Amino acid sequence: MAVSGISRVRRQLPTSPWLFAAPGLLVIGAFVLYPFVSTLVNSFTDRRTLIPGRFVGLANFRELLHDDMFWTGLRNSTLYVLGVVPLLVVLPLLLALLVQKNIPGITFFRSAFYTPVVASIVVVGLIWVWLLDDRGLVNALLETVGVGRVGFLSDQWLLLMSAMAVTVWKGLGYYMIIYLAALGNVPRELHEAAAVDGAGAVRRFLSVTVPAVRSTMVLVGALSSVAAFKVFSEVYLLAGPSGGPAGEDTTLVMLVQRTGTGLTGRVGYASALSVVVFAVTVALMLLVLRADRKEDS
Repeated sequence: MAVSGISRVRRQLPTSPWLFAAPGLLVIGAFVLYPFVSTLVNSFTDRRTLIPGRFVGLANFRELLHDDMFWTGLRNSTLYVLGVVPLLVVLPLLLALLVQKNIPGITFFRSAFYTPVVASIVVVGLIWVWLLDDRGLVNALLETVGVGRVGFLSDQWLLLMSAMAVTVWKGLGYYMIIYLAALGNVPRELHEAAAVDGAGAVRRFLSVTVPAVRSTMVLVGALSSVAAFKVFSEVYLLAGPSGGPAGEDTTLVMLVQRTGTGLTGRVGYASALSVVVFAVTVALMLLVLRADRKEDS
């Protein structure tokens, strides 16, 4: 009886791991793999919302090259990466160094800095719209001091920079937590040895802290680069569905949403745009990782 029971368990073992993994695999297949493959296939068709479409080869990608809105979206998404990523790599590290100290009341500040992370992006966007509107609080204060009203939400470049400010403000707490975890692994003896050698606070930061958390900085750079290039909510809430004045603040993801939705949405063309967004985000990840390897070598 015992021998037959053991042999029965052995026969069941090869399939048991797959049974445990099956729910997760089904979710990944239904919500990740299938949409990805479907988008890739649709990018080679002229499919619309209510029309299946036919195979058109690379026609959608050729059309991208002559679409002014595509180049506008690519420009804005690229500028967003260049404006947001350096701030999200450096500022959360400085913030983490500040809240790392065990002083009375520091727990309150840690919670305060992290609050924007858990806040709804819609609520955050509405708050910033109320602040930066022509009749908002910021312009009221500027008028009080005699500066005059500033078109934060009506000027093309000021609107884009305002959206960047929202992204940085909301992401500071998230990346601060990542840096806090990394700083906890930095040996205190290194700072003490540097202090004995006469190194000041700035010198210790550059010579001890930065090298110790460099891999974390690479991680933060990669994560923030992908998130910044795929930005949608911040610009959409501040600029509106039209993408700001004459659509000049439209990003690539906003263009995908505008092109592929509605009863007459061009699903095939929007899928081609999505493939380009995916390719650029993968390229950004690879560039960050390659730069890290080159510095290591």
